[in-house]
Amino acid sequence: MKLLSAAEIEVLFSDLESDRVERKRGFATNKDRIRQAICAFANDLPGNRQAGVIIIGQDDDGSCANLSIDDPLLLDVGGLRGDGNILPFPVMRVDRTTIKGCTVAIIVVDPSDQPPVRVDGRTWIRVGPRRALATVEEERRLSEKQLWRNLAFDMRPCNGATLADIDVSRIEREYIAVASSPEIQRENNRSIEDKLRALRLLTPLGAPTNAAVLLFGFEPRQFFPAAYVQFLRIDGTELTDPIRDQKEISGTVPDQIRQIEEVLRLNITTAATIGVGSRVESPDYPFVALQQLIRNALLHRNYDSSGMPVKVYWYRDRIELMNPGGLYGEVTPVSIWKNVTAYRNPGLAEGLKVLGLVERFGYGLPRARQALMENGNPDMIPQFEPGYVLFTLRAAQ
Repeated sequence: MKLLSAAEIEVLFSDLESDRVERKRGFATNKDRIRQAICAFANDLPGNRQAGVIIIGQDDDGSCANLSIDDPLLLDVGGLRGDGNILPFPVMRVDRTTIKGCTVAIIVVDPSDQPPVRVDGRTWIRVGPRRALATVEEERRLSEKQLWRNLAFDMRPCNGATLADIDVSRIEREYIAVASSPEIQRENNRSIEDKLRALRLLTPLGAPTNAAVLLFGFEPRQFFPAAYVQFLRIDGTELTDPIRDQKEISGTVPDQIRQIEEVLRLNITTAATIGVGSRVESPDYPFVALQQLIRNALLHRNYDSSGMPVKVYWYRDRIELMNPGGLYGEVTPVSIWKNVTAYRNPGLAEGLKVLGLVERFGYGLPRARQALMENGNPDMIPQFEPGYVLFTLRAAQ
């Protein structure tokens, strides 16, 4: 991100004619419009390659709204980046600053390398000083601007894959309808290639991305041999004890999620306590915790260079869930519990969010921890290593 200097921000603060600035008097009542503004600046349809600025706490006429810019407000504003409504994730930063005696919140948005950026399936652009929904032709122009160098692994072209390696009919049936706005869907004269480019599932040259193969490939393991889940149910407390059940779950990542979740559900033991006029059921492990952890593992794992599958080893006294790939980006053993989001696989994250398999970003681990506590389980024990992340869960007592 190119940092704007204080002097540059002050110039934009005072320039009522600039098409690089949008002003909002408040935040709570303007969240949707602010998301749209972030989307429009990220799309940078004119190709200026300059950051756009959203000023919260200033009226359209340049006067100060005297809004209280406290830390909770800044956290809420910063949360717009990862709440799952803007996809792919915008590159933005949030600051508090005082200019000419007016304290405001500043959102600086960089042009995206992966347009079109959408809010709830709609592509917003800047048309001079105002926002507008992109037409089909404008979406096509945005798709042609995608830059493929220095991208995350899952956004790059899949080596050796062609359009025949992904299930296009499934994409049309399950994905396009929820990933694109109704306005764009009504324009039915676009080719399927153009539709897939607009959704970042094809490169400008027509090759499927790694995310496209992981999400919709006929045989993802042809390209990613370790892209599967290994499940073992062990009749004991050691890996050398007898194995009661074992499964190797392959297919697309969405299919892996659905299949392993069914396996986990079937292996939960529920005890019933019958009291006066009531029946209380207590599982040894809460399904919600297992669900969030397995989705987190399949989303964040290293598909690039690791030869290890996601491992779920269910012992008599514990469950161990191992995810190939260490912590990524700015995520640390401390910040991982605090809704800090950094995605090794942003294309996969977008796809799983669109398909409804991710509720909101940064939610999984805190929700799993909460479910364990509510069920009476001990807190999970994490182990963070350079090549993997391991979570150990103990049964409720």
